[in-house]
Amino acid sequence: MPLLPARREFFQIGVGAAIGLGFRMPRAPRVGATERGGAAGKTRSVILVNLTGGMSHIDALDMKPDAPVEIRGEFKTVPTAVTGIQICEHLPKLAAQMRRWALVRSLSHGENGHLPGTHRLLTGATMPNQRQTDLDNVLSRRDWPCYGAALNHLRPRQDGVPNGVTLPHALIEGSLTWPGQHAGFLGPTHDPMLVTQDPNSPTFKMDAFALPAGTDQGRVDERRSLLERLESPGRGDVAFREHQRHAFELLASGRIAGAFKLDREPVKVRDRYGRNQFGQSLLLARRLTQAGVPVVQANMGIVQSWDTHVDNWGKLKSCLLPWLDRAITALTDDLEGEGLLTETFVAVLGEFGRTPKVSNLPGELIPGRDHWASVYSGLFAGGDVVGGRAIGKSDRIGARPVSTPYTPFDVGATIYQALGVDPDSEIHDAQNRPSRVCTGKPMDVLFQNR
Repeated sequence: MPLLPARREFFQIGVGAAIGLGFRMPRAPRVGATERGGAAGKTRSVILVNLTGGMSHIDALDMKPDAPVEIRGEFKTVPTAVTGIQICEHLPKLAAQMRRWALVRSLSHGENGHLPGTHRLLTGATMPNQRQTDLDNVLSRRDWPCYGAALNHLRPRQDGVPNGVTLPHALIEGSLTWPGQHAGFLGPTHDPMLVTQDPNSPTFKMDAFALPAGTDQGRVDERRSLLERLESPGRGDVAFREHQRHAFELLASGRIAGAFKLDREPVKVRDRYGRNQFGQSLLLARRLTQAGVPVVQANMGIVQSWDTHVDNWGKLKSCLLPWLDRAITALTDDLEGEGLLTETFVAVLGEFGRTPKVSNLPGELIPGRDHWASVYSGLFAGGDVVGGRAIGKSDRIGARPVSTPYTPFDVGATIYQALGVDPDSEIHDAQNRPSRVCTGKPMDVLFQNR
C-alpha cells in the first residue's frame, strides 16, 4: 500500500462531495451551550500531529533493548539530551531536542480498531452508540465533534479565520471514511476547513484564495451586498447562506490566504522541514497557527501509513521516522525562535501503538507488528508543558502500563484546557440534548515540574 495518497488532489472549501467536510460560517451556540471557565493561559493554538495508523512505540519512543529478540525488534537506542531517556536511533534530531518535549509512555485505552480508535483520538470521546465492526464505524452525523468543531460551537468567530483546519487530506480508505473528522452531531455549520492537497506538491495552490482576474475587494463587497438584498428572510438554505457569508469574510480577511503562500518561506526553511508531505504539512500548520487558527490537525500519512503489519522496520527506517523527526523538530525550532512555542500546544500521537511481539501476516514473509492500544507513547511540547521528562512507564516488554495510564479522553481534555475551554462545557445536539464536551481529565502532569 502506498504511503502517500495517489488520488486526485484538490483544495476544498464548503460542502465536501466525498465526506461533507468543509469551511462554513460559525454561528452562535445553541441555547444552553456554555463555557464554564477554563483558564486559557498563554496558549492560543493546538497542533495535533496525527500518526495515522498507529506508530510502534516499542520501535520509536519506548524501546526495550533488554527484551527477547521477538520483542525488541531491529533498532538500537540512542541517548537523548536528557540523562536517562533513550529513544530510537532514527530520531536523532528529537533526541537532541528532548529538553523541549514531555514523552508520555503510558497512554492506554481498549480499542484496537483503527476507526473507533481514531474517533477517540480526534474527539476525546467514544462514538455514541458505538457499533461492533469497523465497517459500521464510519463517518456520520452521529459522531462526536472534533476539537475545532466543538470550539467553533462554543466560541464562534466572525473574522474569516476558521476555528479548525485539517490537512493535507481526509482519512479515507476505499469505501471507509474514518469517523471523528468533522462536527458530527453539531452539524455541518461547524465542520473544520479541510485541505486535501499535498503542500509538497509542485501543483499546490498557494493562491487558492486569490480573487479572479479583474475582481477587486470592492467588487466582491458589491456582490455580497446584492446577494443579501436578493435573499428573503426565512427562505432558502440557512446553512448555505452562512457558508456564503463565511467565504466572503475569508476573502476579505486575507490572513488565511497569506498562510497558504509557502513560497514566502526561505528555501532553507522549507528544506529544514523536509521536502515531503510530512514536512511541508507541518510548515503549513505553523503558518496557519500564526494566522490565528486555534486548532490544526495534521495527518502524517494516509490512514495506514503507520500501520506496519508488514515491513515494520523497513518503513520506519526508510521514511516514516526520518520524516517525522525532521518535521516536528523544525516546527518547534521555528515556534521557539519566533516566541510562539509558549502559545502553541503540540501533541504528537496516533490512535494506538503496536504489539510487543513481532509477527507475520498470513502469506507475508516480512514481519511487522499489529494493533496495540493497551499501552503506547505520545509526545507533547509547547504551551505550559514542562519538557525534558519521560512520564509514565510500560512493563518490561511494552505490553501494559505499570504507572498511571492516560487515555485519549484525557488527551482531549488537555487539548480543550489548552484552548481555554473547560472540559465540562456543555454542547447540544440537534434535539438540544446537553452533553459534556469531554469526559476525560486534563493531564496536569504535563505542566507540573516533578
